[in-house]
Amino acid sequence: MGKLDGKVAIITGSTSGMGRETAYLFAKEGAKVVITGRNEERSKEAVQKIKDAGGEAIYVLVDMTDLKQVENIFDETIKAYGTVDILYNNAGMLSTKNTLDIELEEFLNVFNVNVNAALVLTKKCAPVMKEKGKGVIINTGSVAGTSARWGSVAYCSSKHAMSGLTKAFARELGPEIRCNAILPGAIQTAMLDSVGGADAMEPMRQMSPLKTLGEGLDIANTALFLASDESRFITGQLLRVDGGIDC
Repeated sequence: MGKLDGKVAIITGSTSGMGRETAYLFAKEGAKVVITGRNEERSKEAVQKIKDAGGEAIYVLVDMTDLKQVENIFDETIKAYGTVDILYNNAGMLSTKNTLDIELEEFLNVFNVNVNAALVLTKKCAPVMKEKGKGVIINTGSVAGTSARWGSVAYCSSKHAMSGLTKAFARELGPEIRCNAILPGAIQTAMLDSVGGADAMEPMRQMSPLKTLGEGLDIANTALFLASDESRFITGQLLRVDGGIDC
């Protein structure tokens, strides 16, 4: 028996990194997984890996900056599986521009991916969950959402907003739906590689009592806990998975 047997889980941004590891783990635990991303080849590979392991999955190609495309994720999920039990708003967009350099278009795109898409999908999925009497929403925040040290203006602002969105969802969508956020620190992913990889994160590694960087599976294991009934009495929480850099 898997921890998510019979559940349908949407995981945005799941063709690489933390999202992909979570998709594999959720499928292993019995969930039917909806993979989303922009790259069709990576989407097909992720779905095939799940199927080869005996799981079930589909993929939906989507540009998360386009909120009409985001709505299609829900539509395709219902078409394939008829319901949704878990929504993991994981897709993220990084921006390294500072306040004086960033253009409004880039700022808005970051918010569309990191915040607004989560609102759009939650508004679609929550009525289905409430009608069923049970559902789980997980958001990917960041340690950049607790201070301005680790993020530039758009990314940092969007992750602060995601923390507030998580608490609002938990308050407004209960008692049927639980909502929590995972706040990763330095996790070894393609996004981290885009800003210099492990070398660029050396200061964060040194701040950690564990003296290491995280891996995608560290986030996946946390997401599994929050998605399962093991966390039935946890909602509205911002769970840092960061190696203890601020302990």
